[in-house]
Amino acid sequence: MPWTPQQLNVIDAVKITGGVACTIGLYSILYKETKLFRFFEHVFLGLAAGYMVVAMYKESLYPQWIQRMTGQMDDAGNVTQPAMFLYVVLLPIGLLGYTVFSRKHNWMSRIPIGIILGLWAGQQLLNYWDTASPGIYSSMQPIIPTTWSSFVEPDKFGLTPDQIKALNQQIYPSQAINNLIFVIAILSSLSYFIYSFDTKNRAMSTFNRIGRWTLMIGFGAIFGSTVMARFALVIDRMYYIWVEWIQALQKAFGQ
Repeated sequence: MPWTPQQLNVIDAVKITGGVACTIGLYSILYKETKLFRFFEHVFLGLAAGYMVVAMYKESLYPQWIQRMTGQMDDAGNVTQPAMFLYVVLLPIGLLGYTVFSRKHNWMSRIPIGIILGLWAGQQLLNYWDTASPGIYSSMQPIIPTTWSSFVEPDKFGLTPDQIKALNQQIYPSQAINNLIFVIAILSSLSYFIYSFDTKNRAMSTFNRIGRWTLMIGFGAIFGSTVMARFALVIDRMYYIWVEWIQALQKAFGQ
């Protein structure tokens, strides 16, 4: 027998009420660590652990190992991905990780751990370069103007694409000043971390002081963005309680 719209609204209200109870229970840590908080903390950790098991199977284990080992076929019976049975070799290597629970054979668990760490380290080096290289390239800014026809970049409204391209290739004095400030900020910040020789020279110490202030401004901006991100989470939870929950109750029990 299908559910009626009213019954579905009641079920949705019960689900959201459970989420509200969990939210309030977790935020009770702001008062102090109570048994209520510990209960919902364990509920959250249990749900997260169960979700990770399912997500690991669906997003990693099945598509990256099982499907590649068994191959894939389309609806017409054509092979879209040939089976690579050598992937079965990964099974005993992975099972060695569970020998950590054996006092006699726990040394064997270091084999898959070493393989994973080696592969992960190489991958992280590549990821780091992919992340850092754009910042290194973008820090190389031109500081000499290429045109003095205008102090600031002209308005591009009504120009053709070729004219806009020509304007973008020019460095105007205002841009050169901004780039110079940017380059000084980078070099002074890097000079703050020079420890291999004495920096008691007056010019060098002044440059280091500029770098220290630049770093303080940067760390302050990072801290501010972190606080705003936390406030965004709180606002989302408050919206869930004061808007979504009340609307769900009105749909379920309202006239």
